[in-house]
Amino acid sequence: MRTTKVLSITLPEPMLELAKERARKENRTMSELVREALRRYDWAQELAEVQAYGQQRAREMGITTEEDVDRLIHEYRNERRASAPKERTVSRKAS
Repeated sequence: MRTTKVLSITLPEPMLELAKERARKENRTMSELVREALRRYDWAQELAEVQAYGQQRAREMGITTEEDVDRLIHEYRNERRASAPKERTVSRKAS
């Protein structure tokens, strides 16, 4: 049973020639080239979504500069250190 489907697309002639040349240089089939292009496009879209989310959260938190980020990191670390249980040191006498 075949696990792939056939897709028919249309491209302007210059784009098709560019794709054929790229596939030839990389020793790929056109299908492999298109699959890779779609994977990269999907990755870029996911990255853009994550960046947009991060920018929205930064605006909500009033973060506008890299200095704000550094300050918040230091504040968070200091809070964690202050709330962490203190380690007890046990001295050992040499025998």
